[in-house]
Amino acid sequence: MSEKESVEQSMAARGNNRSRRPNSQAFKDFIGTNWGPRSSELPARAEVADYLQARHDLVGEAFKGERLVIPAGGLKVRSNDTDYRFRAHSSFAHMTGLTGELEPDSVVVLEPTEEGSAHTHEAVLYFKPRASRSSEEFYADSRYGEFWVGARPSLEEMEALTGLKVRHIDTLRDSLSKDAGQVSLRVVREADANMTALVDEIRQQVGLPHGNDAQAIDGALQQQLSEIRLKKDAWELREMQKAVDATKEGFEEIIKQLPRATNHPRGERVVEGAFGARAREVGNGLGYDTIAASGNHANTLHWIDNNGEVKNGDLILVDAGIELDSLYTADITRTMPVSGKFTPVQAKVYNAVLDACEAALTVANKPGARFRHVHEAAMEVI
Repeated sequence: MSEKESVEQSMAARGNNRSRRPNSQAFKDFIGTNWGPRSSELPARAEVADYLQARHDLVGEAFKGERLVIPAGGLKVRSNDTDYRFRAHSSFAHMTGLTGELEPDSVVVLEPTEEGSAHTHEAVLYFKPRASRSSEEFYADSRYGEFWVGARPSLEEMEALTGLKVRHIDTLRDSLSKDAGQVSLRVVREADANMTALVDEIRQQVGLPHGNDAQAIDGALQQQLSEIRLKKDAWELREMQKAVDATKEGFEEIIKQLPRATNHPRGERVVEGAFGARAREVGNGLGYDTIAASGNHANTLHWIDNNGEVKNGDLILVDAGIELDSLYTADITRTMPVSGKFTPVQAKVYNAVLDACEAALTVANKPGARFRHVHEAAMEVI
């Protein structure tokens, strides 16, 4: 090919040159053979697995005899061929204990059991296991291929980890369709549009409410899944305390970086970055976008641009939380004097808010307290 022809090569042709699916049989034979042996040792059962049945029971009691579909959700494109990091829907994580990045497109189904069984439902996890290293998926699939995304578990390994019954995702449609006319279906609608479409298709085929007519039916499932998470089990309480401790460490890192922040034109970014680095070191990442609002920016309720200066003499408000690998997060807001010392006026305002906060917490720590009682206690001080 001449230099001119090379320059004028079409964009489509250039894309073909970068294909992830080489046609060479020699390459396929090479890439699919002579890999080292996999470990035959199964993973240890996750600590959270011992708490899953109680969670399933809390949901199942509200929907006896019904099939409940709880998707993990899918990957979302960030730009071009890059996706956002995967985070499973919180209801899926709560029902399975799975919180990593290997579960996109997975689904847990709470199957109704026979009358007289010890539990109202049995959880079945539908999951795409790793493919053989000799398969095209292994090296060519950027969503599931181990050559792209790293080691993936087998069905047996996933069963050992979660303590759940695990089935291949390819069997899901048949499992949802069986006796669908006699068994009602509910789905967490917002978790995965493709899964909601599948459930609606099955319901439509057997004359069950679907689409907009199923909004209330499915909404009741999501409400129940959300409400049972209001009361934490012992494992969750431990994770939440770890998240609080990690977030406290993140704020300590911010304080260390304040002198550097004052010498940077976007000092708020220095603050944000210091906390974010700590979040990645000790956890999964940020629980939400960090608010680092210095000076007048603190008057904006949800300032996340974080592109302003941090000046001595000003206050900086930081609202931030570290999310652990378990997906439990903390939420701490603090206002700090950039110089390390409050002015008299700043101290007066700060202490007034602190007194109101402590009054509110005193009420909040009493069982049965309502939100309005907490608010009223704070406002009485103000």
